[in-house]
Amino acid sequence: MRLTCAFATSLDTHEHIRIAESLGYERAWCYDSPALYPDVWVQLCRAAERTSSIGLGPGVLIPSLRHPMVTAAAIGTLVHIAGQERVAVAVGSGFTGRFTLGKRPLRWADVATYVQTVKALLRGEIADWDGGRIKMLHPDGFGPPRPIDVPFLLGAAGPKGIATAHDIADGLFLAGTGPVVGFDWEAYLFPGTVLREGEDLDDPRVMAAAGHTVPVAYHFVAENNLPHELIPGLDEWLHVYDDVPAEERHLAMHDLHMIDVNERDRPFVSPAHIQLMGYAWTPAELRDRLAALEDGGVTDIAYQPAGDIPAELEAFATAVRG
Repeated sequence: MRLTCAFATSLDTHEHIRIAESLGYERAWCYDSPALYPDVWVQLCRAAERTSSIGLGPGVLIPSLRHPMVTAAAIGTLVHIAGQERVAVAVGSGFTGRFTLGKRPLRWADVATYVQTVKALLRGEIADWDGGRIKMLHPDGFGPPRPIDVPFLLGAAGPKGIATAHDIADGLFLAGTGPVVGFDWEAYLFPGTVLREGEDLDDPRVMAAAGHTVPVAYHFVAENNLPHELIPGLDEWLHVYDDVPAEERHLAMHDLHMIDVNERDRPFVSPAHIQLMGYAWTPAELRDRLAALEDGGVTDIAYQPAGDIPAELEAFATAVRG
């Protein structure tokens, strides 16, 4: 299993990726949620200029945020700086990246059309989009020569998304679901923290590093209309947002999403919640969990640190290697 990492993209992510490379991480993914984080492509390009070997890419890119030509040009720019062999692109239908804009996830058919259009542009072909014909016209010095061939992963979990990935993608970028059989590349998003020797779950460091993971489970179940019994206390959690107008509730719910714990969510983030949801592990427990994921087909573990990010990256890499 390859050791990779993922980041809730910040203004310091380029430096955190440099540190990750020095610790032996093979790839870095950056979240694409512009209502929460800075521009993903800017941070990836900044990271490319500070590193030499670590793989780079958005994970996951949301098609509705950018015209396919804009995405193709961004991929070309990153390829020019980092080299084609280091770039991969993960694309999704939109969880945070669309919910923070008050929108539902895209249809997988629309995601497929988008990815196929971007791929055609990168090959140097003419593509049809929104009633017009488009092509990358970049001459020498304005973009790398075509064809540009980079792998695409899909951030999919359900049957429609997985079927789409089989049709158009090189693998899966998984979050909040189990491994899926049948893919040669399966990146698995893995947030949380490694417990230090003698440390308790109520230690402030543990809460800073793993507390942000708990509200995400509430968000996912509530916003995807899944059975409330999947998450203990979900109905009580929803009531803390009753005073927020329905048309603005998504803004309050996603405050500090995958970064920290907002004040409304804080009463629902306890050591018991972290333990129940499995976001803190001893080194031995971590290695056992990763072995099980690898047996299930996961090829890349994409660790997302929070809190003291350099320290968390180092602790995770050390624990993985035993």
